[in-house]
Amino acid sequence: MVYFIGAGPGDVDLITVKGREILTKADIVIYAGSLVSSEHLKFCKVGSKNYNSASMNLEEVLQVIKDGEKEGKIIVRLHTGDPAIYGAIKEQMDELDKLNIKYQVIPGVSSFTAAAAAIKKEFTLPSVSQTVILTRVEGRTPVPEGENLEKLASIGASMAIFLSVSMIDKVVMKLRKGYGRNVPIAVVERATWEDERSIIGTLDDISEKVKEAKITKCAQILVGDFINTEYEKSKLYDKSFSHMFREAKE
Repeated sequence: MVYFIGAGPGDVDLITVKGREILTKADIVIYAGSLVSSEHLKFCKVGSKNYNSASMNLEEVLQVIKDGEKEGKIIVRLHTGDPAIYGAIKEQMDELDKLNIKYQVIPGVSSFTAAAAAIKKEFTLPSVSQTVILTRVEGRTPVPEGENLEKLASIGASMAIFLSVSMIDKVVMKLRKGYGRNVPIAVVERATWEDERSIIGTLDDISEKVKEAKITKCAQILVGDFINTEYEKSKLYDKSFSHMFREAKE
C-alpha cells in the first residue's frame, strides 16, 4: 500500500495523528525534502529506507514505489502541507492506477491555514467575506487565463496566494488593479517553523517591507479586508438567534 500523507506546514507536530501513525510503520519514505522537515524522519522505524524527492524526477519516484510494492512494503509519500493543494499528486496517482497499485491520501494542515493562525485572523468574517480563494501568480508556469490574479481579486474575497512572494511587485500590481483600492495584506514566511516571520501592511507598502526583510521564498501572501476591518458578529453564538441545537433567548 502507498500512502500520500500531508506532513503539515512545518511544525512536525502538525502532521495528523493518523499520518504520524502510518509514518512510524513505513518501510519506505519518499519525502519532499526541500519543504518537509527532516525531523519527521525521526519517527520512522529503524531500517526504513528514506528518499529525498527534491533531487528525484517523477519516473525515479515511481520506480522506488514500484520496487517497494513488489516486495510488499508499506510506502509513504510525504508531502508538505496538504497534498491536495499544489502537491502534484494527481500525476503520481494516475500512474499508480495504471499499475494497479493501491494507495490512500491522508490530508494535512495547509500552509494557508497555518499562515492565518500565525497572524491570528479568520478568513471568513460575517459581512466581510465568506469566500477564500487559493491561487498563485503566473511565473515560469502559467495559470489558466480565466484565473488571472486581477480577475480573482475583483471578486473581493479573502485570498491566499501561494508560490508568489518572489514576484511581490507583480502580485501587488495585479491586486491593485483587481481590488481597485488599497487593502490589507500579510506575508507569512515559514509558518509554524521556528524561524517563522509575519509582515502585515497594505498594498501601498508591503513590497518595500518584504524586500527589506529579504523574504524571497517559502511564504504565504494573505490578502483581504479580513486582516483589518470592522465586522458583524456571527449568528452562531448570538443569543437571539435560534437553530436546531439552541433556542433563542430574549
